[in-house]
This record gives sequence, structure tokens and C-alpha cells, in this order.
Amino acid sequence: MIEFDEYKQKIAGARPALDDLRGALKLDEATEELGRLEEESAGDSFWTDLANSQKVLQRIKQLKTKNAVYEKLNERWSDISTLCQMAIEENDESLLPELEEEFESFSGALETARMETLLSGEFDNSAAILSFHAGAGGTEAQDWVEMLYRMYTRWAERHGMKYKLLDWLDGEEAGIKSASIEIEGDNAYGLMKSEGGIHRLVRISPFDASGRRHTSFAAVEVTPLISDDVEVEIKAEDLKVDTYRSSGAGGQHVNKTESAIRITHIPTGLVVACQMERSQHQNREVAMRMLRSKLIEIKERQHLDKISDIKGEQMKIEWGSQIRSYVFMPYTLVKDHRTNFESGNINAVMDGEIDGFINAYLSNNA
Repeated sequence: MIEFDEYKQKIAGARPALDDLRGALKLDEATEELGRLEEESAGDSFWTDLANSQKVLQRIKQLKTKNAVYEKLNERWSDISTLCQMAIEENDESLLPELEEEFESFSGALETARMETLLSGEFDNSAAILSFHAGAGGTEAQDWVEMLYRMYTRWAERHGMKYKLLDWLDGEEAGIKSASIEIEGDNAYGLMKSEGGIHRLVRISPFDASGRRHTSFAAVEVTPLISDDVEVEIKAEDLKVDTYRSSGAGGQHVNKTESAIRITHIPTGLVVACQMERSQHQNREVAMRMLRSKLIEIKERQHLDKISDIKGEQMKIEWGSQIRSYVFMPYTLVKDHRTNFESGNINAVMDGEIDGFINAYLSNNA
């Protein structure tokens, strides 16, 4: 029965954290805002302004989700408390495995909800654009890009998020030279912003007949997809637009015409590309949204007054200044050099289990 007494204390100890979460989520204010927005959505003229209507409905959904997360956690805490008390009263040790499992699951969900309260940045709830670029090293680096691409798409799937391929350039022999994806879901950018930077791989290369150990680098760039109502001036004369034939993942041609678009913002050197839409017009539209988002995000992050203040050198990637290392040989370890968080289960990490790294980053930057 000692184990049950210990869990009773653990459960009681979790209550203050749950109460703190309610305050951090500002549920009283959220309930008040929800009531006001639902009243607005019931008005006769609500659908007159379609753009505003969609924003209101999206905000209602966010507020309801926020309330639902807390209520579900509160119910789970009550259920676990009841289970523990019942086990103690009935002296039933067979309930211990269930109690252990339920408490561990509850604790994980509580921690995840707590971490999400740290996502209060202006663009944290936006969709995220992830761009991947191979470093020096040819096929080995390009294969590493494809491994990272798989890791992040698996992460998105684990979290019930949607992802869409925007651009893809095959490697010469294997892997990917570069690619871009859009990840859409609650706090997609807020969670993914920790992943921007240089990722380093150390392994025995499958492309080296001598079986030597190789070190490869790849860059991951993360940008919020900012809504069109945020104004930014982009001069037509500052853009260099190139068209080329679309080619999808694995070398499959999406379109035999030159429908793919690459846009270079000449003053900053920023380059965006899109080839996965059906027409050149659609690809250009998506590429311009990507460019707008990058310029706005950099302006805000650098605390600049104007887009024109952005300098090209701020865009440069410094290979070797890695944020994280993935070591497959002579031992297995993934270590984040900013937070010192690490995991020895490298296969799980490469399968998308990176929440520990994300949470450590958010905690350090709270």
C-alpha cells in the first residue's frame, strides 16, 4: 500500500500545477471573449464581411479548444484521484499498473498543455513554413536533408497536423538538395520555431564503400505563414522571377510546362520557390506569400523599422554553428547544444519524437 500512498501524494501535488494552468490559459477572459464572439456570430450581418467572419469563427474554435484542454485535464485528475482512493479503500494492488499508466499519461498531457501557454508570440499560432537545404558533402548531405524532411513530417502526423509540399529539388544520386513544406495546425510555428538552424549528422555513410564515418550538415529554416492582412511593401523592381519545369518528389513530373516559380528578393538575397500548385499563377501566389512572411518575420525579429533595413548578410547560413547533433556512430545520441537536452533513442527521434527538444527550448526561452 506504500505505492498507493506515494501516488496519492503525487496526485495531490499535481493539483496546484493544474490550477496554475487555468490562470496561465486566462480561462475567465477566454470564456468572456467566447461569449462575445458567439453573440457576434449569431448576428444578421455576420456573413456580410466574409474575411472577418472566418477570423471570428477561427478564434471561437481556438477559445473552445483552450477550454476543452483544461476541462479534459481536470476530469482526468478527478478520475485518477478516484481510482487511487478506490484502490486504497479496497486494498486492491491489481489497480497499481493502471494507476501508474494513467498518472504518467496525465502528467505528460499536463506538461504539454503548460508548454503551450508559453506560445504567446505574435505569430506562434500561424502555420509554419519549413525549408531544408543540404550543406557541403554531396550525396551524404542530401540524404541527411531527406532524413530531416521525414522526421518533421512524421512529427506533424503525430500531432494531427497537416503538411503540404511546396517545393522539392532531388539530390543528384539520392536524397534532397532542398525542399519546403507548410505545416498547418494549432501553434505550428510556435512549436516549430525551435527547429530553425544547422543540424549536424555523424554516421557511417551508406554511400562510402570504405565504411568511413562522415559528418554532414543541413539547414532548417522556419518561417510563420503570416496572413495577408499584415501590410508590407514589396517593390516589383526588387524582385527577380524565374520560371522552370516542375518536378515532384522522387523525380515525378508534376507539370511539363514551366509552371514552377522562383522569386529572389534582390535587396536581401532571400529566395523562395514553389512548384507544387497546378498553375504558374498559383505557384507565384504561394511564393509571394512565403516571401512576405519571411520579410515580416525578419523585420519583427530584428526589431527593424522598415523592410528595407534588412541586410543580406543577416540571411547567411554559417555552416558548422549547429544547434543540434545527431550521432549514429560510435554511440547513439541526439543533443541540442542550446539547451543540453539529449536523447539516446535516436531511432525514435528520427521517427518524429522531438517534443522533448521543443519543450526544453520553450522553457529556456520563456
